[in-house]
Parts: sequence; C-alpha cells; structure tokens
Amino acid sequence: MPITIPKARQFSRILGVGGARASRVVTNEEMCTMIDSTPEWIEQRTGIVERRWVAEGESALTLAEEAARKALERSGVDAANVDTLIISTVSHYMQTPSMAAIVAEKLGMGHPAVFDISAACAGFCYALGLADALVRAGNAKHVLIVGSEVLSEYTDTEDRGTAFLFGDGAGAAVVGPSDVPAIGPTVWGSEPAAHDVITIDDWRQAAAHPYIHMEGRAVFKWATTAIADKAKEALAASGIAAHELDAFIPHQANNRITDSMLRHLGLPEGVVVARDIRTTGNTSAASVPLAMEALLESGEATSGQTALIIGFGAGLVYGAQVITLP
Repeated sequence: MPITIPKARQFSRILGVGGARASRVVTNEEMCTMIDSTPEWIEQRTGIVERRWVAEGESALTLAEEAARKALERSGVDAANVDTLIISTVSHYMQTPSMAAIVAEKLGMGHPAVFDISAACAGFCYALGLADALVRAGNAKHVLIVGSEVLSEYTDTEDRGTAFLFGDGAGAAVVGPSDVPAIGPTVWGSEPAAHDVITIDDWRQAAAHPYIHMEGRAVFKWATTAIADKAKEALAASGIAAHELDAFIPHQANNRITDSMLRHLGLPEGVVVARDIRTTGNTSAASVPLAMEALLESGEATSGQTALIIGFGAGLVYGAQVITLP
C-alpha cells in the first residue's frame, strides 16, 4: 500500500511579526561606568547609543512569550491553530525541556511540535528556512518562530571589547501558506573551522557565570567579506536585483559592518536600511525580527514590500532570504 503524502503548498509567507524589548535602558554613559571608554567611542565604533537589558521579572522566556503573542495577534492566527513552534536561543536556562515547550504551554497552544535551535545570530533566518520548508511540504500549516536572547546575563562587564555590544529582546513571526512566492530560497551555511571565534564559556569549567568571548577583528573581516557575498547569493537565488529591493534588514551586529555590506551589495539610496542597533544593541537571534518590526512600526517599510534579511554569528553560521514583508 503506498504511503499517503500530505497536501503540499507551493509557497509560504510571513503573516505577522512581533517583538519584545527588555525594559532597562543602559546608555553609553552608564556603560562607561563599567569599562574604560567614552560614549562617543562606542557610538563611533558600533552605532550603539543605548541597549536594553532585562529588569527584575524579565527573562528570555518572558520576552519570547510577549513577542509570540504580538506576532500571533498581528497574523490573525490563533495559537491553537499553530502546528509547530521553533525557538532560536542561546539564552535558555534549562537543558530540557525546551523553551519552545514552555512557551507553547503559556500560549495555550494545542499539541504542536516544539523544539529549540542554537544558531546564534543567524537563528531567526535558520528558523524561517525550516518553517518555509515545513509549510511547503505540507507538514505544517502555521509555524510560529521566535528568536529570544538575554545576552546581558552572559556579558562580562569588565571586557572592554564586548561589554557594550549586547542587548536583550525577542522577535517572533508566524509563517503560513501563500498563493504567491513570498519567502525566497534560504542561503545558509557555516565556517566550522572558525567555530571558536565567538564562544560562551563551557559552564562546567567557568569560574563564575559563563561569559561571551569574541575575536572582534576576525568576526569583522568575515562579516564584511564572506557574509556580504552570501547576501548577494540570496538575491540571486530569489531572482531579485539589488535595485528591486525596498528594504535591507541585516543582523544588528555593528553599523560599520552594515555600511560595508551596503557598499558591497551596491544598494541604491532608496533602499531602507534597518539601524535598530542604535537603541537595542546586538540581540543575536532576536536581532532581525526586532529590526523588521521597528521598520514596519515606524512606517519606513510597509506590508508587501520586498526585503533582504541576513543573520550571521557564532558558529560561524549564516542565513539569508529575500522576503515579502507582512
């Protein structure tokens, strides 16, 4: 007897996006009470003016739930009708159960497939690639994806090279079927030989709380060369020319990296560029969806426009897609 194959769907799309930012605002001035630096130097080197850190009662879990609720509301999809929940995080405080399992219970979901992935700053793009494949294969009708990070808990506030970079937040999106192409092919991969360029301490060996460590120069060189090429590959894979883009939403790692990628891509002046790092900092897996939400809420970008998104970070991993904004 032949195996029954579920009805596949030709296309998928992002139906709604939501974000949650930690409530404590940490300015460059405050940061300079922790490290030997100046507010001007931090802004010049990164584009960051302030970042968000969690306050009492906030966590990667609470931020994930908040962002997910907003994405569901904006998508018009009830939580009970979500088949799969994928959360990308390096900040979950438990090895098991997954953050996705806990968030599913808090959202009142039915019996979805739930799992976490660890793809650092490319996590949202990785999750989107998985969601797109699940919907088009007929294995899910609606997939909720979340990137949620509380990197302040892993920040060594005495490390002058990294202390000012990281922030806390969550971003979420609901992916469902579409009648027209709205999520391009996922261009993703890794540089395994450089897996130790960005790390969080092995918790078994850490003297205190595990901290983030990064070889800044190596990461900057990689992001401004190899990753810029991957952004071009994502455009080519989707059949979209640079001048046809409405928005560019890169991982919010460093404004100088973004500027370098803009030059490499040759994007025209009319393309809106996400600069959410200015007030949010680097939020890893939450970075791309938070920046997307910020552009939509400000009106700088609108539903139906075409955007290139790309994430890149520890692993070293990268992922990119051309999408239609929800």
